[in-house]
Amino acid sequence: MENTIKQQLLELADEKYKAFTSALIPNINNIIGVRLPELRKIAKQLAKGDWRTYLAHAEADWFEEVMLQGMVIGSVKAEIDEVLRYVAEFVPKIDNWSVCDSFCASLKITAAHKQAVWQFLQPYLRSSEPYEIRFAVVMLLNYYVDDEYIGEALGLLDSIRHEDYYVKMAVAWAVSIYFVKLPAPTLAYLKQCTLDNETYNKALQKIIESTRTSKETKDLMRSMKRK
Repeated sequence: MENTIKQQLLELADEKYKAFTSALIPNINNIIGVRLPELRKIAKQLAKGDWRTYLAHAEADWFEEVMLQGMVIGSVKAEIDEVLRYVAEFVPKIDNWSVCDSFCASLKITAAHKQAVWQFLQPYLRSSEPYEIRFAVVMLLNYYVDDEYIGEALGLLDSIRHEDYYVKMAVAWAVSIYFVKLPAPTLAYLKQCTLDNETYNKALQKIIESTRTSKETKDLMRSMKRK
C-alpha cells in the first residue's frame, strides 16, 4: 500500500507549488509539491479503508507523507481514546508549522470531545519541545475560543516560556484570535499579562491587522505596544 501511495504522491508533484511551499517552510527540504486538496482527497479515501494498517506502515520520507498521515488521523471514524493514541504517536513527527497547523485543523473530532482533548493537551502546553507546544497552542485557537475556556486558556498561554520563533508566533496568533472573538476579557488579560515583549507586540500587531477590529481598537492596540 505504502509504495502505491508514495508513487501516487510523486505523480501529483507540481514544481511551481513545490517552489511556493518551500519558500514558506525554509527548514524543510523534502517537499514533493502536492497541493493540499489532492492530499485531502487521498486522506479521505484512506480513512474509509484499512487506515490502521496504513498508519502502522506509513513512511515519512517526504513532507507530504507526514502531512497525509496527520490528515488521515483527522479523518477517521473512531472512538476518541483511540484517535488520541494516534495523535500522541503523530505529534513527535511534527517538525514544521505547516504540518502542525494542518493537523490541528483536521482534528474536528475535538468539538465533540472538548474536555477529553483539553486534558490531553495539558502536557504539550508544558513541554520543552517547540512543535509540541505549537501543536497545543494551535489546538486552543482552533477549538477553545469560548467563554468556558478563555480564562484557563489565556492563563496557559501566559505561562509559556520558549524562545522558538514558531512558538512565539503561535501564542501571539492565539491571543489575537481570543481578542477578536472575546475582546473584553482578552483586553483585560493584555493589560496585565506577562508575555515577553516580542510575543506581546506581535499579538497586538495581529489584532491591528485583523479586518474584524475597528479603527478605535487598532489605535488602542498601537498605544499599548511596548517599546
